[in-house]
Amino acid sequence: MTQVLIKNARMLDDHIVDIAITDGRIYEIGSDLTGAYEVVDVAKKLVLPGFVDLHTHLREPGKENSETVLSGSQAAARGGYTALSAMANTSPVADTAGVVEQVARLGREAGICDVFPIGAVTVGLKGEVMAEMSAMAQSAAKVRIFSDDGNCVSDPLMMRRALEYVKSFDGIIAQHAQEPALTRDSQMNEGVVSSKLGLKGWPSIAEESIIARDILIAHYVGSRLHICHLTTAGGVELVRWAKSQGIKVTAEVTPHHLLLTDTLAESYDAVYKVNPPLRTQSDVLALRTGLADGTIDIVATDHAPHPIEDKECEWNAAAFGMLGLETALSVVVESMISTKLMDWARLSSVMSTTPAQIAGYTEHGRLAVGGAANLTIIDPDSRWSVDRSKSSSRSVNTPFHGMELPATVVHTFFNGVHVVNNGQITGNRYEGNSKVRSE
Repeated sequence: MTQVLIKNARMLDDHIVDIAITDGRIYEIGSDLTGAYEVVDVAKKLVLPGFVDLHTHLREPGKENSETVLSGSQAAARGGYTALSAMANTSPVADTAGVVEQVARLGREAGICDVFPIGAVTVGLKGEVMAEMSAMAQSAAKVRIFSDDGNCVSDPLMMRRALEYVKSFDGIIAQHAQEPALTRDSQMNEGVVSSKLGLKGWPSIAEESIIARDILIAHYVGSRLHICHLTTAGGVELVRWAKSQGIKVTAEVTPHHLLLTDTLAESYDAVYKVNPPLRTQSDVLALRTGLADGTIDIVATDHAPHPIEDKECEWNAAAFGMLGLETALSVVVESMISTKLMDWARLSSVMSTTPAQIAGYTEHGRLAVGGAANLTIIDPDSRWSVDRSKSSSRSVNTPFHGMELPATVVHTFFNGVHVVNNGQITGNRYEGNSKVRSE
């Protein structure tokens, strides 16, 4: 039986408490607690429910040179996450019960955070034949979120059928909103910078047209729609309108879209190449406002690792994607708390409570007696410099390398187990995590 006593933790209301954990669950929250516990004194640092990411690319099976479930779980824990939703664009694609069960098993074997597989909407992510969603939902993995992320479900009839199908088990279709006819060979946001650089532009309407279409389809069939990685001011307004009409839509924004803009492409450094692309400063401000006022429900990382050869090449040939798990907290603090757009309670909601509620992860997103001890301890007053060579990910394609950011994750507890201590993974799992990087 695991027994841990977290001493001197600061709650969101600024009360200093002790948290007693027994057999993976919170047994008591109070003052001056004692007993036969392993004591961890967190010196009045902030305690929050562990973060929950609804959009992570773990690459396994098939692309283990970029990431594995183990290395991605390590990166997640160091970022304060206790639950991940693993996207389906693996090789083979997670479009069958067998593949999603394999991903879930790898997560259990890693034992560092919960790994919940996301199932594909269509076979092979090709948009032609509906995947075995019912079999995945009924499998041991109990999949409830389905997405072709990386690709858009561009056929409106296929999208309608998928939304209708998941209604029977209260599932969610998470849409990568990108009209392919408007983005063929596109490389970055369409605008002044793309014209200056001679790179083919990616217009905002390509995202907004799919969001508008799918909001109407979801409303028509009465099903749950989730918009992945929202990036445009127009998209924010569409989601705001949908919510005003009572339509069952939720939306996410990534940390990098809250902070970075398309001007970074002027360096021609493909670390800034991402799908959907970095947009303008006005889009960034609209996204921040949308997250602050509740139009955008959650922050999701879209953690997308790639090996060196796929990113350190000319822009047109480079892969889309950025790392996000280990820097998400700090980027959200920099863009939202440091700017006084939201407080720590709202951060806890968008990074933990609300994503857990959307996905139905009942053992996550709350800090309460009787609940699972999935917690993260934050030092909100610290600052740190991002160093890609120190990442737990197998890849190093972080756009924040060399930046100084606020707030650090000091401790992470997963089911009561102390998986991150003073910022480092504990136990033998951390040993031998080879990286694919240049020094």
